[in-house]
Amino acid sequence: MQQFGFIRLAAATPKIRVADTAYNAAAVLAQYREASANGAAIVTFPELCLTGYTCGDLFAQTALQRGAVAGLCTILEGSRDISAIGVIGLPLSVNGALYNCAALVQNGRVLGVVPKQYIPNYGEFYELRHFAPGLSIQANTVELFGEPIPFGADLLFACGDLPELVLGVEICEDLWVPEPPSIRLCQAGATVIANLSASDEVIGKADYRRVLLQSQSGRLFCAYIYCAAGQGESSTDLLFAGHNMLAENGSILAESSLYSQGVLYADADVAMLAHERIRSNTFTAKGGMRRIPFALGARGAALSRAVARHPFIPASDAERAKRCEQIFDIQAHGLAKRVEHTNSRTLIVGISGGLDSCLALLVAVRAMSILSRGPADIIAITMPCFGTTARTRANAEALCRELGVTFRCIPIEKAVLQHFADIGQSAEVHDVTYENVQARERTQVLMDIANMEGGLVVGTGDLSELALGWATYNGDHMSMYAVNMGVPKTLVRHVVGYAASVAASAGLRAVLQDILNTPVSPELLPAAPDDSISQVTEDLVGPYELHDFFLYYLVRHGFAPRKLYMLACHAFAGAYENAVILKWLKVFIRRFFAQQFKRSCLPDGPKVGSVALSPRGDWRMPSDASAALWLEELEEL
Repeated sequence: MQQFGFIRLAAATPKIRVADTAYNAAAVLAQYREASANGAAIVTFPELCLTGYTCGDLFAQTALQRGAVAGLCTILEGSRDISAIGVIGLPLSVNGALYNCAALVQNGRVLGVVPKQYIPNYGEFYELRHFAPGLSIQANTVELFGEPIPFGADLLFACGDLPELVLGVEICEDLWVPEPPSIRLCQAGATVIANLSASDEVIGKADYRRVLLQSQSGRLFCAYIYCAAGQGESSTDLLFAGHNMLAENGSILAESSLYSQGVLYADADVAMLAHERIRSNTFTAKGGMRRIPFALGARGAALSRAVARHPFIPASDAERAKRCEQIFDIQAHGLAKRVEHTNSRTLIVGISGGLDSCLALLVAVRAMSILSRGPADIIAITMPCFGTTARTRANAEALCRELGVTFRCIPIEKAVLQHFADIGQSAEVHDVTYENVQARERTQVLMDIANMEGGLVVGTGDLSELALGWATYNGDHMSMYAVNMGVPKTLVRHVVGYAASVAASAGLRAVLQDILNTPVSPELLPAAPDDSISQVTEDLVGPYELHDFFLYYLVRHGFAPRKLYMLACHAFAGAYENAVILKWLKVFIRRFFAQQFKRSCLPDGPKVGSVALSPRGDWRMPSDASAALWLEELEEL
């Protein structure tokens, strides 16, 4: 797991006793050992956990301050064999001032101490009564247990055996201010922020806290550990619910229920976070921080993080429906703008009875509606040839009838056979020429009718086909506006399924459902004797769900082939053998590199999601780039 950039984070909230430092140290040590045994690399505890946050004026008592340091000593003595970083809250007196601090410990040593910078003194908080702001410190070391320890708000903790792991610390209120310290920490290189908190629970605060964490981890491209005080704190005036969260790049990886205790875990991908920062040139790096080195050593924990098989598709039904509606809107408004700009009288759509052309036609209908024009202004053309089956032809006709578009059927067999004769191609040789002549003849028909009708040819090819180059160059590869170019095949299926669920008639719903149940095929080879499809795309290039998985993580996150393979094996365990995944990953990489020339001259079309392959937008790649480096890494497996 660690060699691919994953580390396990833990937020641990023990049940404490207010002002009982010996009891609290034992509780912290027990959870520290538990988290380490479960593979955690960083274990964060609540604010002032060795004393309790709610000690009030007892913080001024020398006995409590000494007890906190003694509790820290107990933890050090009991954790000499623990290489995980422990982030532990305690009050600490330095040069005549008392600070609310986080001590970072590993293998029985204190690596450094970070003070809280912003001290709240409003509402229910009155911390300035006890603590000095960390912003005002003069010392850069503090003596603990007979040795000078780095002390200050300018500390970063850098892992030598995983360079992408750099830890920064802020404490509770630090996150809530206009310019949280985590901004400076992350600009200086921190990829993980640990926050020791004692945020009390009032109505609505948990929701706000969650949004705050998502926002901060997203804008800083970091992982964020938020560990809150819980049971055992005084309930004299406040309640503490132990609301722990682990976030990464805008998403909550794990979250505890309120009023719970224990250890919360999640695996964060710090290598991915480092890549995100490189990818985003507006993330400005700055220096000015002291770096404290540490090493984790080999950690053999298996990846426990869930990896979505279908990263383009939201998991929940409600979110999926919302996403599909958004996609329709982007596609349709893009097409409507192009129709308006070109003053096109019609839209021309080649309709095959398959998924992609079905989606393109649905988009065309919505685009015309946006322009207050009817579906009759769309000319849908089906062009049956050698591989067309009765099922797909019937579905094409039924779809056009239900949508109310103008329908034409133009068989192309005679034109294709004439072209075979012209170029000396045998109709008995079912090679790439046999297939591509049909695709190019269909495109020619569409383009010429567009000229005749003052129309615009709507492209039907999707993002997955562009990634694999599964299109005939200057055939279905070409159009005047490609509405599906930002939608991967796995998502096309869900968008059409959504259209079926909200269909205006039972007839439209039925035909959409049958299109969804039809195998994906270009239908360029003769049908089987029983008139079924003989050319199933996924039998030839591999499962689209695998290719879309590879596409997302290769393009969006820049993952190396071995990491892609590991994640795919984890995500698709039980669905595909590892050898099958490796086979199709090699196919994907070969085709992705070899077919770039088709993407270099794509027609216009709208970007829909975070992965896009337009040569004018997200993806600029030489058409003659070599795949050798990527394939060599897979050969090592």
